[in-house]
Amino acid sequence: MLFRTSSVIAVVCAVAAAPAFAQTAKPTDPQIAHIAYTAGVLDIEASKQALSMSKNADVRAFAEQMVKDHAAVNDQALALVKKLNVTPEDNATSKSLTTAAAAKRAELGKLTGAAFDKAYIANEVAYHKTVNGALATTLIPSSSNAELKSLLQTGLKLFQGHQQHAEQTAAKVK
Repeated sequence: MLFRTSSVIAVVCAVAAAPAFAQTAKPTDPQIAHIAYTAGVLDIEASKQALSMSKNADVRAFAEQMVKDHAAVNDQALALVKKLNVTPEDNATSKSLTTAAAAKRAELGKLTGAAFDKAYIANEVAYHKTVNGALATTLIPSSSNAELKSLLQTGLKLFQGHQQHAEQTAAKVK
């Protein structure tokens, strides 16, 4: 029953997050930069929550990797926007992501032990699927700056690895 609940949470999260990436107009580079940066910050926050709540070695190792990798990509993104003299632009998508992530962290914060571990890692699988899909179908194709596009493509490769790592960890966390 708990696995089914975790699966439902993951599906609901994926469905809820998907519209956050769908904008009516093609996003601009400053908006894309903000969306990508926000997605990274939100995963860092989720992973820090896991590090404070989980005792599972596999979950903790995954969360530590997320903090490290997303911080590194966000540092590169900040350096790029500074170099390009671009100000990332808050937008409906980044606001929606932030709101959904806060609700998810609150929901996860009510869980403990194995229930938390399962729900956190299921959410990470769903989150990375959603982010990877948005990168591949919306953010990368919409980017007009070659350096931003390149950073997003590099990020996509890394985050596809995160998705696989999350799926492998989910298989271990039963």
